[in-house]
Amino acid sequence: MDWVTCTHSAACTGIARRPYGLCLPHLHPDDLTATLAEMTPGRLLDLRGTVLGGDLLTRVVEANGRRPGRTRLDRVRFTGDVRLAEMTFAGDVSLDGAVFERLASFFGSRFEGNVSLAGARFARELSFHGVEVRGHLSLDRAVMARDALFSQAGFGHGMSCERARFDGFATFDGARLGDGATFRGARFGRTLSFRKVRGGVLFEAAHFAADAYLSVTGRLSAARARADGTLDVSVSDGGADLRRLEVVGATTLRLADARADLEGAVLRGPATVTGRGRSALISLRQVDAPSLALHGLDLSACGFAGLVHPAGVRLKECRFGLSARGMREGVRTPVRRWLSRRSAPADDLLPEQAVSRAE
Repeated sequence: MDWVTCTHSAACTGIARRPYGLCLPHLHPDDLTATLAEMTPGRLLDLRGTVLGGDLLTRVVEANGRRPGRTRLDRVRFTGDVRLAEMTFAGDVSLDGAVFERLASFFGSRFEGNVSLAGARFARELSFHGVEVRGHLSLDRAVMARDALFSQAGFGHGMSCERARFDGFATFDGARLGDGATFRGARFGRTLSFRKVRGGVLFEAAHFAADAYLSVTGRLSAARARADGTLDVSVSDGGADLRRLEVVGATTLRLADARADLEGAVLRGPATVTGRGRSALISLRQVDAPSLALHGLDLSACGFAGLVHPAGVRLKECRFGLSARGMREGVRTPVRRWLSRRSAPADDLLPEQAVSRAE
């Protein structure tokens, strides 16, 4: 710890208040009143290592006019409900290693700077619904034991949740990610709802232990991710990197003016990829998918080499860059012969011998 701790006992880690040498909860009532009276809106609030109950937290918030400046609450233990709704934090906020034993709600609050909750632990629900963070939000290695709500929130410089654990239901519906979000190595224990999100997002090596619904405008990466349930992905005006993705349940991928790479993916359940506008598949190389339906996609640059179950692939209204003679330019003979025998690819079964040799 890089602060002078309370002299009340060796076990107390709360920052000592001058000139008393005691942390806020251990001050004499008169000294506590005097200390709170010295607090001013927009000024530094430093309560590192302190144990804060609900009543004391309320008094601190009111003493700061619900508008603290730079706020340092590292390793604070909140023993009561934390209700900091509709507040404005005028400076950077640090809650690294903080413990929230009950509800933690920042509903509708505004953070003018960066917010760090790295390593924080939430025993109950966490709400960032409607929050606006002008800077960057970090939840790296944080543990959320119950539901986590980030819907309609805005993050000007993005957010980072690397190796974070979401044990309850998590929703980011309608969030605006600014510079993008990273969930590399994160684990989602229950359903994840990530619908109508704007901004790039990385779920590389993430683990979806239940169903996951991802809908993004921008770029999305779930490379090396694992989904134990249903995975439903929609990407608009960007791209989807799904290389080496593994899905146990059903997979649905919808593209709108977007490109996707599925190289090395393992899709154990039924899988469907559909496209609108200028949507394309870049690669199906080494894909292991017993049942894969492709609809409305540009496959002119798609590689098929090493496709494990070519007989399980079905095509409908896909484009192969056909020449005037109805054959794809640059495709090897077996696929050209297969294409030339059909006037349209709708609902045709891709022959194993043809696809296994295509590139």
